[in-house]
Amino acid sequence: MAVALLVAAGSGERLGLDRPKAFVVLAGRPMLEWSVAALRAAGIEDIVVALPPGEAAPAGCAGVSGGVTRSESVRRALAEAPPAGQVVVHDAARPLVTPEHFTAALAALADADAAIAAAAMTDTVKEAGADRRVVATHDRSRLWAIQTPQAFRREALERALDVDAATLAQATDDAWLVERAGGTVRVVESTPENFKVTTPHDLRVAELLLGERNA
Repeated sequence: MAVALLVAAGSGERLGLDRPKAFVVLAGRPMLEWSVAALRAAGIEDIVVALPPGEAAPAGCAGVSGGVTRSESVRRALAEAPPAGQVVVHDAARPLVTPEHFTAALAALADADAAIAAAAMTDTVKEAGADRRVVATHDRSRLWAIQTPQAFRREALERALDVDAATLAQATDDAWLVERAGGTVRVVESTPENFKVTTPHDLRVAELLLGERNA
């Protein structure tokens, strides 16, 4: 049995709109509801949403106030989640997620503490210092662009999140916290289409793709 934590507490300032990003209407419905629909199609009914001030969770979902940082929002949502041995965490800003993303990540927990959706890197990746001078070119065959959903054994996620606020603030994803605690993390191959909506351009592309998917 799995429970889902949907992170929807971001302000979305870079979109330049008048309401939080997850609640912007996208292809006919609030952005976060695309993820809720995919979760339910994957057979996951228990969903806890980390919310920004003044917003309510979708029908049938539980809601909690989001934290100052992303991982604090996850910790708050997990504390309110019903009992379940597996937890899947997803960013509401990735509305092109599919049911298969969730089922594949959960299946990979058979021999891991966490399993994370990721797209193989196709661009050359260089490392540069503060002066923009290149210091290294990395082997892209070993590099992955990390996405959500991220699935966890519940006890591993609870242990990883049991840290101070400063450590939570450093985390750009919850899998890093599991790595830091000594857990095993596996990559589940995804595609670039499962991108995070951050800019107005992203919003236009997502609207187009969702429209095509649901035509």
